[in-house]
Amino acid sequence: MRIIIFNIIIALTVFACKNDIKEAGEHAFLGGEIINPNDDFVTLLKSDKIVDTIKLDNQNRFLYKINNLESGFYTFKHGSEIQMVLLEPFDSIMMRLNTFDFDESLVYSGTGAEKNNYFINEFLQNEIIEKEIFKLCQLDPGPFEIKIDEIKEKKNKALRDFINKNKSSTLFKEIAEANINYNYYSSKEIYPIINYGYNNRAVIKDLPKDFYSYRRDVDYNKEGYLEYLSYNSFLRSNFNNLSLEKHLNHTKENHFSSTSACYNLDKLKLIDSLVSNPTIKNDLLYYFTMSFLIKNKEVENNETIKNSFLNKSTDLKNNEIISNLIISLNDLKPGNKFPNIHLVNSQNNDLDFNSLIKRPTAVYFWSHKFYEHFKDSHYKVNELKRKYPEIDFIAVNIDEQNIKTLEKTLKTNSFSVKNEFQFKNPEESKNTLAIYPMTKVIIIDKNHIIINSNANMFSNNFEEQLLGLISR
Repeated sequence: MRIIIFNIIIALTVFACKNDIKEAGEHAFLGGEIINPNDDFVTLLKSDKIVDTIKLDNQNRFLYKINNLESGFYTFKHGSEIQMVLLEPFDSIMMRLNTFDFDESLVYSGTGAEKNNYFINEFLQNEIIEKEIFKLCQLDPGPFEIKIDEIKEKKNKALRDFINKNKSSTLFKEIAEANINYNYYSSKEIYPIINYGYNNRAVIKDLPKDFYSYRRDVDYNKEGYLEYLSYNSFLRSNFNNLSLEKHLNHTKENHFSSTSACYNLDKLKLIDSLVSNPTIKNDLLYYFTMSFLIKNKEVENNETIKNSFLNKSTDLKNNEIISNLIISLNDLKPGNKFPNIHLVNSQNNDLDFNSLIKRPTAVYFWSHKFYEHFKDSHYKVNELKRKYPEIDFIAVNIDEQNIKTLEKTLKTNSFSVKNEFQFKNPEESKNTLAIYPMTKVIIIDKNHIIINSNANMFSNNFEEQLLGLISR
């Protein structure tokens, strides 16, 4: 009933503003209801630029009119969660979601809802299909191609059926077809590495000659596609694969890893040579440089990669982030003292991080944005606490939210608030501790000395590291 009433309100608002529509030009309405909100507002963005910040009312609803509409995807952000909505002239869309199950609970209604429900369903289906593709990668090239061709055709049929049943714009068709094609291309790009790994020179020779025939038509400079998840995923997989081919042509190594400095230098050079659009080039350079730095264990190679990145990137903000990250990683090397960070506890009291470290300690991090990781990490730590009572496990939420939101999330999931904290200055602290990826754990001894600044509680050797910490 609440959804019906809200849609009526949207319809009446659109009708009342009919004359204004003609004067203001093309526009759309976007409204919604948020169950278990993390904040009292939502943020609407277009191409990473904020359109507006919209307050929720006392029933956790909002309604917003976008004047002079630029058709395309808009990013809807609430707390640390984000999702995209396709808006075209005179759409009036309502969304309803629960923050405890953000993507799965998201449902659209109103004018323009059908296309967005199509995309959210595609997004959720692709998460399932991605796992299937990884299994299919164990097949030989011929059978693998047959299977992914079947998946692609099934998607194309579903799209044709949708278009036959629903009035669809040219923009919708273009995006939907691009999503199907680039997901298909991505499946082919990840195949050799998943099947063979990074250390088999037969990886290229064993593939059929026409396996990558679509590459002849790939446009590396479609800036308008940057908002498409499938296009971004393809570009990243494609450059991983192309760089592997290039690297195998000149390296004498029989075995190498994805964190090989030489391989990653090849990748940055390849991006620089194939991509001319500055936005796409800078995004790719930043993504791969960041990925290398957070995985690399040979710190002496960081400067080499950084210099190559800075010679190619024209994004001053990204350049500053990478340069500062190098400084942070150097400061977090094993043997250095853990930096003093300001925290806030569940009572909203300020305290220094180092004041908490009185015994061997493992520090882990979580965010509402990565809700599954939040739950998995807390379940894992509860298990580790029972096995290793000599170690303190400290959890830090990295979000810029009220401490009460943290407490509510913990209690809803039946987790204790003990040893749970938030950063007082999230951005500054995340940079200082180089928190990327979210799975990182920092292991510290009782004297505040860093033992490992990039551990992973889900890795096979994590408990060995804990035992080594206890024996120090």
